[in-house]
Amino acid sequence: MSGHRIDTAAERGWEALSNGFLLNEAERNDYEVFITADQSIRHQQNLTRRRIAVLALMDNLWPNVRQRVADIREAVDGLQPGEYRELEI
Repeated sequence: MSGHRIDTAAERGWEALSNGFLLNEAERNDYEVFITADQSIRHQQNLTRRRIAVLALMDNLWPNVRQRVADIREAVDGLQPGEYRELEI
């Protein structure tokens, strides 16, 4: 996505971190948006005081996600700090 720095948890060495610790680490590293396929994150984490926004994709199969890159970009661009949004894929 042009204009965005994109990393995976594995690329950062964070694959063993649970959601709360992963969000903390992402915020400490100045990430603005966390994209996940874990729709339960909004029930597991208090996002209201977070600086990072969360976009939950309703599907994580790459062929499906790849077809919706423009929609994902639009959703990311419209997110505010601490906001949670779901995107149907």
